[in-house]
Amino acid sequence: MNNEFTFTIKSIRLDENYHPSNSTRITTNFANLARGESRQQNLRNALKMIDNRFNALANWDNPTGDRYSVELEIVSVDMDIAGSGQTFPSIEVLKTNIVDHKTNERIEGIVGNNFSSYVRDYDFSVLLLDHNKDQPKFSIPANFGDLHGKLFKYFVDSEAYKSHFSKLPVICLSVSDNKTYHRTENQHPVLGFEYQPNESSLTEQYFKKMGLQVRYFMPPNSVAPLAFYFFGDLLNDYTNLELISTISTMETFQKIYRPEIYNANAVAGKCYQPNLKNLDHSLTQIVYDREERSQLAIAQGRFAEEHFIKPYQTVLEQWSANYAL
Repeated sequence: MNNEFTFTIKSIRLDENYHPSNSTRITTNFANLARGESRQQNLRNALKMIDNRFNALANWDNPTGDRYSVELEIVSVDMDIAGSGQTFPSIEVLKTNIVDHKTNERIEGIVGNNFSSYVRDYDFSVLLLDHNKDQPKFSIPANFGDLHGKLFKYFVDSEAYKSHFSKLPVICLSVSDNKTYHRTENQHPVLGFEYQPNESSLTEQYFKKMGLQVRYFMPPNSVAPLAFYFFGDLLNDYTNLELISTISTMETFQKIYRPEIYNANAVAGKCYQPNLKNLDHSLTQIVYDREERSQLAIAQGRFAEEHFIKPYQTVLEQWSANYAL
């Protein structure tokens, strides 16, 4: 059964000249920026924001605030299903690399960061919606997220992953706007104050099936905590520069897409509930269409259903039954 799926990993530089490939989910943070008349300026501004944030956090031995820059790679993973020669775009993540202009070193960063998955679109925008259509009470389908979780863990444990990346992935997401977060006394020099949610979210449960645990931290001079999903020990398995590369990249995206939370004019207090209707926030000089993103998520979920879930349903069910979570 272990030979039924094989992975091909490709990467492309994310810079101001980036154009999304045909297999890239358009709702992905970086792909959404790289569209329309403002595409190049969008990308240029976002990348500058990332560099500025990185240098603000990595401020030791950096008196002029320009010692480092961040290079981003888009890592695309295609999966060959059951040795058929047919591939499906399983996931896309970002890989950070850090350029130290003082020493002329190029330092490997973290893989993961942004997480893009057609199968996740199917689970949340097709399966979950269909399951709850015309139902009086919201509920979760049986085995929700099992297949996606197993596929992700199978990929991370694969020779393809291990030959490309030296450390396990870290994925950084926004906090949930229907949870309340309480600040603890735990403070990390780079990640900042740790927060704890009042209850588990569906996203937490979904990522747990991927083998990932979560912790919430609000980095210095941020206004809201970020959710860090990881294997192992987040605070000790990664260097400060690696963690800063993830914070600077993903906080920038969140400022663009969730300005009500991450570009708010008031800082999260000891007890914090994110609010997507918060009017007291600032906008970045970057153009995007949030309404289009939500509509496209359903289309992308249908794409996964048509080209992956239904054609290979028997194979997937047999494989999933024999692969332990």
